[in-house]
Amino acid sequence: MVSPSGKRRAVKQVVEEGLCSERRACRYMRLWRSSGRYEVKRDPGGWKDQLMKEIARLSHKHPCLGYKKIARVLRETGWHKVGRKLVQRLRREMGLRVKRWEPRRRRQGESTGKHPTRALYLGHVWTVDFIADRTDNGGRLRMLSVLDEWSRELLELEVERSLKAQDVKSVLSRLVEEYGAPEHLRSDNGSEFISKVLQEWLAEQGIKTLYIDPGSPWQNGHVESFHGSLRAECLNRELILSVTEARVLSADYRRHYNQERPHGGIGYLTPAAMRAASQALGSSRPTGSLRQRLDSPPVPMLALTS
Repeated sequence: MVSPSGKRRAVKQVVEEGLCSERRACRYMRLWRSSGRYEVKRDPGGWKDQLMKEIARLSHKHPCLGYKKIARVLRETGWHKVGRKLVQRLRREMGLRVKRWEPRRRRQGESTGKHPTRALYLGHVWTVDFIADRTDNGGRLRMLSVLDEWSRELLELEVERSLKAQDVKSVLSRLVEEYGAPEHLRSDNGSEFISKVLQEWLAEQGIKTLYIDPGSPWQNGHVESFHGSLRAECLNRELILSVTEARVLSADYRRHYNQERPHGGIGYLTPAAMRAASQALGSSRPTGSLRQRLDSPPVPMLALTS
């Protein structure tokens, strides 16, 4: 299939060689005469060149962000008329496409239980998990991630050589004092999370536990997705020499993740903007009569308004 630009070149060559008129050549090529006389508009102000340089800069600074998130960042920094399709096309021309990994096909079985329920509002469900790494000299690093599932906000990223149940309790206690206690805490069945010390403290705070099924990390998908971003965007790109340096890097990444990085799961907002929007609407939690149980199906909006 010949493109319109190719048809225009063919019509121009035929007319210049005197083989036929422009009208007849356009008819043979099935091209409108107005399209045949179209001239490609140039960019006298260099707007496109400046945009391509900015796209290249952001793509090299954040190599794991796709064209949708790059377009969002551009609009936030003053490029108000830039759309996602334009950014996608220019990134393709510059060879800056993010490699799309095809998910490995897994055996699927029939589900006989209820799936984990998603958070419905700010402070509804917090999710916690560990991620391990090492310093350059082989020293062990262990990080505790705590996220709010509604706003996707990274509440804490604690870094130590080792973290036990008492350390988890201390981190959660500090977060409860700062943000207030959540209604539920989702985690796996690690010894630190099912310990008696932590369970007694959670009961005192009125926080219910949500333990995922053994060997089912997808039931805690929010924190698993965050750990993938943390490895790709921070841990795999940095040479960590000590625990102190790891803490500095984790603090910088937490600020970037909450305040600068758009998140596709919340409409390409940042987690900080999502929290601010939720707080601007008033109380983040509904009244008791409208609050749903986590094991109950979602209530349709028509049922609330009728």
